[in-house]
Amino acid sequence: MYDGAIMEPLVIFEDGAVLVINKPAGLIVHSDGRTIEPSVCDWVLAHYPELRAVGEVWTSPQGEVIPRPGIVHRLDRTTSGVMILAKTQESHAYLKEQFQSRKIDKRYDAVVYGHPKANDGLIEMEIGRTKTEPRRWSAQHGKKGKLRAAITEWKVVARASDPETGEKVTHIEARPKTGRTHQIRVHLKAIHHPIVSDHLYAPNHPQLFGLTRPALHAKSLALTQLAGEQRTFTAPYPLDLQKVFDTIAKNSIIESGR
Repeated sequence: MYDGAIMEPLVIFEDGAVLVINKPAGLIVHSDGRTIEPSVCDWVLAHYPELRAVGEVWTSPQGEVIPRPGIVHRLDRTTSGVMILAKTQESHAYLKEQFQSRKIDKRYDAVVYGHPKANDGLIEMEIGRTKTEPRRWSAQHGKKGKLRAAITEWKVVARASDPETGEKVTHIEARPKTGRTHQIRVHLKAIHHPIVSDHLYAPNHPQLFGLTRPALHAKSLALTQLAGEQRTFTAPYPLDLQKVFDTIAKNSIIESGR
């Protein structure tokens, strides 16, 4: 589990329709109904109480009604990066439709173990729950229950080795075309290049670069706003990942560019 300090989101952009934030790693988007801890939703309600009625509530398995003010998509607890929230019900419906119809271009930066043979690829693998404990998501054998279609494009940014251990690593850009839980993490594991320091999907790999969470950052969102303007919102790297990407770039073996 990520054990770093939890920080508050930083506002990247806002207008009358949307609020764009850079979510820090370690912060959940909304409560799971089982534990009490800070969340993006708590932060929104504290700073934008007028958004309480925007969006849709979620009912936990325990029957607790969880408010999700302005929430139209989520990031994993351990993933940092850009999130967009709606400030009006009209904007919420508009953004939700764009996410569901795959009109929003999402780009993530990740560091994976090993060097993929190709410089780019397309992963089309259904994702489902594993049969064994601890239950997690999988795109490989051993899935059960409802399977969900999932598509992820990826390409190599730079290949290198960890200066301390010599472990081969690759900086990649991933573009998920669907929005399944843990999709990028699961898909990269399925092609045998799991994300560095991912406690769920690479538990037997060494932790590298001093990271205590998966090396995954939601870099940018490109979309059409409600008023018709096309915008791209970008979230700067947090310090832990900035150091990793700088190290890889400095020790790069092959660079493909973007």
